[in-house]
Amino acid sequence: MATNVFSARIVGTGSYLHGEAIDNKQVEVLLGPVPEDILEGIQVKQRHWMIDPETGEHLVTNSEMAAGAAAAALERAGLEPGEVDLIVMSTASPEHLLPPAVTYVQQRLGIEECATIEVRSGCAGFVEAADIARGYLERGAFRTALVIGSEAISPLLVPMYRGIDPERIRMRDRLVAYTFGDGAGAIVLRAEEAEPETRTGVLGSSILTMGGAKKPGMQVIGGSTHAPQHKQQQAKRLLDLKVDVVESGKYIPHMITRSLRDLLRASDLAAEDIALWVVPEGNAGYMTSELEAAGLLTDEWLALRDKVYENIERVGATGSAAVPLALDEAARTGRIRSGDKVMLLAIETSKWKYAGMTLVWA
Repeated sequence: MATNVFSARIVGTGSYLHGEAIDNKQVEVLLGPVPEDILEGIQVKQRHWMIDPETGEHLVTNSEMAAGAAAAALERAGLEPGEVDLIVMSTASPEHLLPPAVTYVQQRLGIEECATIEVRSGCAGFVEAADIARGYLERGAFRTALVIGSEAISPLLVPMYRGIDPERIRMRDRLVAYTFGDGAGAIVLRAEEAEPETRTGVLGSSILTMGGAKKPGMQVIGGSTHAPQHKQQQAKRLLDLKVDVVESGKYIPHMITRSLRDLLRASDLAAEDIALWVVPEGNAGYMTSELEAAGLLTDEWLALRDKVYENIERVGATGSAAVPLALDEAARTGRIRSGDKVMLLAIETSKWKYAGMTLVWA
């Protein structure tokens, strides 16, 4: 007896960015300036924050942003929230440790019953979430899945500058504040019957944590169970965001090289087959110079560097939201055409992770 073969296809994308964009001049008023050459390296010219920059008050929540992006993706797909069987969400900045933020998204969308899964990760998390969702769809367990990446990073920035003279703020704290933004992005995946020999939907994926023996490159410390509560309350900041910029510059070229090779092999594709590479938090020219300095200008990179789509200068580094925000922008601006082979690749420095996926654009 023949069994149905399903492919998971993207049928809608959506984004949510709160309020008006905050440019570098506005950040300079809050935290002081950074040298122009460093600004050029950071690449970010504007970002959106879920807070009031002056008071630090929250104007929207993580799950509200996630629900906004999800609603936009459903509208573009021509689907109602009630048709969603599964929601998989990635975030490193939920409102609460429990319940999972994804359950609040379900509630905000008015979905009484559906399966929900939450991935606790940063940049790589969205692609991990998409891979989980497509597994359920391809085996016929569900028909329609929402995959969401959402981050609220600006609340971690407020203690760095609120009530402090900008001239007294450390340069490393200024760099963090200039780098990060908030937002949410989402896709709708739909299970469609496919011919066994036809390559449609998701073609392949690859995930790996390369930092099993390395110190984290990024940490959010505080407000959890790593230390007694009374000791945490004595810390300078209840929550602290730490970024190892130097080690990131050294190690990311190796991660890019490894992830490209593994993902293309897993997808049975050559670099020349890819029409668009969504790598939202890296400037292609800057990465070329870094790879060249590390002696890692591979044939794969040279074939792909002119196909990179990025939007970090417009939204900042947005963690789990980075890939879907860039993908939605590329879709809305016509950079992707039906039948294109698209590569999604996210590099995460928290414990040196990457997650990648290739798919045929429907």
